[in-house]
Amino acid sequence: MWKMGGRGMIEVKDLTFSYGKEKQALHGLTFTVEDGEIFGFLGPNGSGKSTTQKILTGILKGHGGEVSLFGENILSVHTRDFFQKVGVLFEFPYLYTNLSGVDNLKYFASFYPRGQVRDVFELLEQLEFKKDFLKKPVSSYSKGMRQRVSMARALISNPKLLFLDEPTSGLDPSGAVLFRKIIEEERRKGTTVFLTTHNMVDADLLCDRVAFISNGKIAALDTPEKLKEKNSSHLVEIDYLYNGERQKRVIETRELEKGLPFLHEEVLSIHSKEPTLEDMFIQYTGRGLS
Repeated sequence: MWKMGGRGMIEVKDLTFSYGKEKQALHGLTFTVEDGEIFGFLGPNGSGKSTTQKILTGILKGHGGEVSLFGENILSVHTRDFFQKVGVLFEFPYLYTNLSGVDNLKYFASFYPRGQVRDVFELLEQLEFKKDFLKKPVSSYSKGMRQRVSMARALISNPKLLFLDEPTSGLDPSGAVLFRKIIEEERRKGTTVFLTTHNMVDADLLCDRVAFISNGKIAALDTPEKLKEKNSSHLVEIDYLYNGERQKRVIETRELEKGLPFLHEEVLSIHSKEPTLEDMFIQYTGRGLS
């Protein structure tokens, strides 16, 4: 038996999974998620993201390889104590649509020790849930409002380990900013976050490290900054005015140390030409994000 080492909250070695004989979904994934980090698991639909998350949360059985959570083999940790330390937000969340958001959360809260549970109304207020809908059935909610209740469900138990699958799906830009702020607050409390997404903005702003997954394999794994730096052209694009006309010039970053190497009257903007995280994903996997 492979012995889990280190201090990883999640440790995965040679993880494989097949849906029947013809469809192998995961081809030997190996990675560690450290205690207290936000780890991004990034890939297009059908890449193996959700399969991996379902294995880690105990929904899918029959995997190959070794998986450990909280330092224990996943095959033996699915006890009540284990589930009380984990919070999950699925991309297609399950809520009782005939109940209100408040009643949903009170029901889910009943599965945890009373001293562990957060206040339902305070949590919904933090998530900027519309007060007019607190007692109305979930069936009357917009997608963004359902997402807020689902995030509250994931957070209600003060989890030590939080699995988030497309957390900003269905949210408007201000809602997405709010969710990112809340995820950061969870990390500051010491929560470990496993973020499954194909939203590169969320990943770049939130994640300590990211893994790119494509066709059931990890194509790259590093911090967002290092992934971009490794592939940077070290160029900047400068918009400026000269002789009353707007002009553009691309120069190497190191040339800026001596000042601008061309005549100009006014600099309008300077933009780094470093690649985005999405550029890196496409480079490493050869695929777009849809």
